[in-house]
Amino acid sequence: QVQLVESGGGLVQPGGSLRLSCAASGSIFSINLMGWCRQAPGKQRDMVALIGSDGSTTYADSVKGRFTISRDSAKNTAYLQMNSLKPEDTAVYYCNVFATSISGGRNYWGQGTQVTVSS
Repeated sequence: QVQLVESGGGLVQPGGSLRLSCAASGSIFSINLMGWCRQAPGKQRDMVALIGSDGSTTYADSVKGRFTISRDSAKNTAYLQMNSLKPEDTAVYYCNVFATSISGGRNYWGQGTQVTVSS
């Protein structure tokens, strides 16, 4: 009943920038949390950034000062602006949303988008 569509991934040079988008659609009553996790080959999935319904944000230490998360509540869309990208940022990035629909509140996951930082 709730679907997430991610976009914005790709190949970028070290020091470059990308912006990821995550749009939620369906019979949504409300959205509490939106954010991204990432998973590099051979590693566990880690939280990158979160934003609450009140606009409060949380970032992993590894991306503080470089990444910025924001949301457009009217469009049910979150954005992750990634600047000064490093090779260690290479991973599949997954949008994660906690939303309430007719079936109740639960977590939803996007399909993932590949971010590759390489020269």
